[in-house]
Amino acid sequence: MYNFILLLHVLAATIWTGGHIVLSVVILPQVLREQAPEKLIQFESVYEKIGMPALIIQILTGLYMAYALLPDVSAWFDLSHPLAHIIMAKLGLLLLTFIFALDARFRVIPKLSKDNLVDMAAHIIPVTLLSILFVVVGVSVRTGWLY
Repeated sequence: MYNFILLLHVLAATIWTGGHIVLSVVILPQVLREQAPEKLIQFESVYEKIGMPALIIQILTGLYMAYALLPDVSAWFDLSHPLAHIIMAKLGLLLLTFIFALDARFRVIPKLSKDNLVDMAAHIIPVTLLSILFVVVGVSVRTGWLY
């Protein structure tokens, strides 16, 4: 079961991270250059249909795997345990992603226009970097980079 959950987690991560890389590297520069918020909204409306379910799958499978590897949830926050470093890093990245998403959803997106595209970029780029860090931290479960 664990291997299947890991596969779902990795597939969801490819969707989430890959979508954000495309958004940051392809769509965002075009949107900023052309001052075209509608292109950003168009991408988001299509990507959201697979990106948000992918994020939810990552959260659920990540919690499952964390519990499978370290069933004592209090140990997730015990830095003397090597796996706690990874779990705490993943939870921290998730918290930061959530903060950026809330701010974008309730402050930036409702008044998205040519005037605040840079503000939106200031959300897209960090979330993309956070998504890449999610992958790096996840790989460190096998490589031992963080412990």
